[in-house]
Amino acid sequence: MLDYPNAKINLGLYITEKRPDGFHNLQSCFYPVRWCDALEILPAQEEQFTITGLPVPGNPDTNLCLKAYKLLQQDHDLPPVHLHLHKVIPMGAGLGGGSSNAAFTLRILNQLFELSLSPEALENYARQLGSDCAFFVQNKPVIATERGDVFTPVDLNLAGYTCVVVYPGIHITTAEAYGSIKPEKPACDMQMLLKQDLKIWRDVLKNDFEAALFPKYPELPQVKEKLYEAGAAYASMTGSGSAVYGLFKGDAPENLVFPGHYAIWKGLL
Repeated sequence: MLDYPNAKINLGLYITEKRPDGFHNLQSCFYPVRWCDALEILPAQEEQFTITGLPVPGNPDTNLCLKAYKLLQQDHDLPPVHLHLHKVIPMGAGLGGGSSNAAFTLRILNQLFELSLSPEALENYARQLGSDCAFFVQNKPVIATERGDVFTPVDLNLAGYTCVVVYPGIHITTAEAYGSIKPEKPACDMQMLLKQDLKIWRDVLKNDFEAALFPKYPELPQVKEKLYEAGAAYASMTGSGSAVYGLFKGDAPENLVFPGHYAIWKGLL
């Protein structure tokens, strides 16, 4: 069975406090975009996991796809499978690609072996794999709080906007990003901020990691400014990684050009 794990962008991201367990509480709107990997899972004689596409750092045996399979196998009689991941979404970009791979593994296994697990049950498994994994189970815009795994529905429709995501090839680890952040309660809650006209999001909707990472990586504010100069209604860094996106009403301009080693995705929301 084949499916296409997608990325997400953060519309605003506020790190509100350090938790006793060492993680951080946050407040953000998660919004899915169609920059996708490909994941195929087939029954097999023996367990196998293979990767093509972008090189994935680390030991393949610790990949979140395998972890998701083994987690579900603890409670269900799953046979051996061959998981093949074709990696397209950049890593260290703040796009949630690894989390999406894990959640889609759960979704595919649930369907392939007719486990009849509810979305809520799949989310509970996903929460054991990573902070934002659960979002990709239902894959709908939400306000995320706590570790990024508690969701509130949000009435937000960006249909008619084109999203351009720019990854300048800088891998920023979660540890690096959070190491320079100072948690602070936002002045307004996310629901209120998102009700503002999109034209003024530039002034009110912030990503806390920009203040920490922009001075260290000048390419990031340069990308953001270029998106605004090209007519973006809103531009921001996404997550704690190095991807920066712009939202354009209608089509994105054709003359938006970046260095050749940058990875670019654009598509209608």
